[in-house]
Amino acid sequence: MKAAPDVIETSGAFPEDAIEVGRVLDAWGIKGWMKILSHSADAQALFASRRWFLKPSEKALPGKPHIVPPVLKILAVRDHADGIVAQAEGLSDRNGAEALKGARIFVSRSVFPETDDDEYYWIDLIGMAVINKDGQTLGEVVDLIDTGPHCVLRITPAGKVAPVKPDEEILIPFVNAFVGQVDKAAKTIAVDWDLDY
Repeated sequence: MKAAPDVIETSGAFPEDAIEVGRVLDAWGIKGWMKILSHSADAQALFASRRWFLKPSEKALPGKPHIVPPVLKILAVRDHADGIVAQAEGLSDRNGAEALKGARIFVSRSVFPETDDDEYYWIDLIGMAVINKDGQTLGEVVDLIDTGPHCVLRITPAGKVAPVKPDEEILIPFVNAFVGQVDKAAKTIAVDWDLDY
């Protein structure tokens, strides 16, 4: 049986703007460090926050709750050859870190590093209305697909409720040839895309 972590910081309520950014993969070494899986290739949100909010894995077995502390105070985060590793206050040995295996990591959206004018976090694009050059509302962004060279907006057509069948989605490459202005305040994305594409 894995030992529960020592007493770990629990102050602070789960933030309303919490975004899931990764999960604890496993222990790393023998001094309480954790191996972390980032949900993004650019893990700046993990590096920027010194308070990680945790929830148990969604795969926790019924009747066998996976108890995790609600908040970790992060002492160090660094890139390592095989990913990201982190050290938290109160985790002093491998057993404590192993007890957190599978825990989902959330950080407050407010601590994400600022982006340049032409850069956007995926989470900020989800929910935006997509409007073409003729003023027609195509629908709402429900997700993005990372194809490697660029991302693709997944849009639920106007008048439909997500989730829709894959052949009903509108897919628009998130590149300058098709995407014009992204207005964060108005939560709209202007695109050069016709309804019948």
